[in-house]
Amino acid sequence: MCGIAGAVGEQVEVAVRRMVRAIAHRGPDGEGLHCGSGLAIGMRRLSIIDLERGDQPIYNEAGDKCVVFNGEIYNYRELRAELQSRGHAFTTRSDTEVIIHLYEEMGERCVERLRGMFAFAIADGHRLLLARDRLGIKPLYYSLAADGRRLLFASEIKALLASANSAPPSTRRRSPTGWCSATSPGRAPICARSNRCARGTR
Repeated sequence: MCGIAGAVGEQVEVAVRRMVRAIAHRGPDGEGLHCGSGLAIGMRRLSIIDLERGDQPIYNEAGDKCVVFNGEIYNYRELRAELQSRGHAFTTRSDTEVIIHLYEEMGERCVERLRGMFAFAIADGHRLLLARDRLGIKPLYYSLAADGRRLLFASEIKALLASANSAPPSTRRRSPTGWCSATSPGRAPICARSNRCARGTR
């Protein structure tokens, strides 16, 4: 069990550090944080695959995109071999790294190739992609901050509350079994797409 958290908007780094601390029990083996312009993502890790080098966030080769991930990708070895044949360089043996390279190839459609149980967030410049497995096995919650200046997401509601500026519980919903795309303020609507998908679709 791992935990992820993040925010898009204003003053996100402090909020995400609080959120990650709130889910420390989900990942006693490590903590990681990525902070960009108007965007931050973080995670707590329980080490299962690649104990030594699988710390997150995991970046692509250029270092301009990264992922935090909770779950397990069952077909990651097959995907890894395919991605390596296309020239992608891997620095870990983890299933997490497959996601970021697959995203480079397919964009948000990368979820179509993943078989497993997962919730993940990809930071791509000012853009955030959230995804959850088709059956909704891995939890992912989101909320707008009470002041409307941040979109928050996390593996647990307590992390949203720990941000110290989340909306009341009645407005908080479980993330759809699909994906949500967002960008930082002034670039695009805060949530460009948010759908609840039927089982087996995105």
